[in-house]
Amino acid sequence: MAQLSAPLANAVRLTSYPVTTGRSDPVFIFCRSSGFTSGSVQASSPGGTAPFNFSWYGWNNSQGSFSDSLKTDVSVPGSTATNLGEGGYRVHITDGSGYDTSLYAWVFIDGPYANARLQNFTCEYVALNGTAAVDTFYYYEPANGTKVKLKNGYTFLWSSDPSSAIPYPGIYIDPVTFSPPLEDVVYKLQVADSFQCSSESSFPYTSIHVKADFQVDPNEGQAPLKVSFTDKSIRGETYKWEFGDDSISYLKDPGIHTYYRPGEYSIKLTIESNLHCVDSLRYNKITVDKSEMSIPNVFTPDGDGLNDYFVVEAKSLRSINVEIYSRSGLRVYSFSGQGEALADWKGWDGNVNNSSIKAAPGVYYYIIRAVGWDDVVYDGKAYRGFLYLYR
Repeated sequence: MAQLSAPLANAVRLTSYPVTTGRSDPVFIFCRSSGFTSGSVQASSPGGTAPFNFSWYGWNNSQGSFSDSLKTDVSVPGSTATNLGEGGYRVHITDGSGYDTSLYAWVFIDGPYANARLQNFTCEYVALNGTAAVDTFYYYEPANGTKVKLKNGYTFLWSSDPSSAIPYPGIYIDPVTFSPPLEDVVYKLQVADSFQCSSESSFPYTSIHVKADFQVDPNEGQAPLKVSFTDKSIRGETYKWEFGDDSISYLKDPGIHTYYRPGEYSIKLTIESNLHCVDSLRYNKITVDKSEMSIPNVFTPDGDGLNDYFVVEAKSLRSINVEIYSRSGLRVYSFSGQGEALADWKGWDGNVNNSSIKAAPGVYYYIIRAVGWDDVVYDGKAYRGFLYLYR
């Protein structure tokens, strides 16, 4: 084998003759590129003294021998046979001193076959259809002309550009994906055989598929909770928003939705394309805090920016009424509000009835009544008590 070489070959194998034992001839595989590819084999003498005479012969199937004369090179150090088609070849080498030998090789032109096409598609899936095949090659037993099969196999791989889901792309030649692409892609099937030769086939696919998607901000907070819904769906033509509080919108962008009742809400968006493909997405969960109220008993309205106001710490209150009295029973502050007024309330700043007169340090008495958005009523002894003002 060392005296016969094919630098342009893509793979080399050895024969395994069933009768002619103890001899292994090289098999040179050339990958077919565009159109027809021919082979070329170089010969150098394994012995003798240069220069040499090289006579090339081809295998004749009908005669079962290397009897077809091809070319002769006289008085040269080496010889190359070019434009060789598929078949067997013998080169007879002699020198001027009686040296005489023959070398043998087989040449095959290899081209795997790949065909990719679309088998079917619906709103839910894309089915691909692939065909992969490789050439079958035979060389011949020199002793009796018996055909001997050269082993060849193949692997394949599906892909797409841009990349999309294809289940088991190297196992199923006809894959079906239930995660179809949301953008236009080019599907490609690559086939490679045992001799490192390959082929590919591709086709474009225009997506029809839809995806329901949206963004929520915020997803939790106290009542009334204003939530912004931003549509991020693909190919939506009609929309149905179910906000989880018995309200529905058919707008593409419903904007801000307000949740008044404390609790947890599940939102569902259903979209449909102009080709009647449907998808939906459920978002769990938006949480509206239950009502709570905590009453401090000390504040220090001294202008240092720390604890300067007596304010009720609360969540999800619908309304509140606050009254504060001195020890002598004089009312020094009152507030009643709901909605925006309640949201803007900063608390008592320590001045008497919102005037510039500062209340004296000491003990004060408060009465607080409130109602939560969950209809919890805050009233009674638990919401009446003493407050300490320090300056």
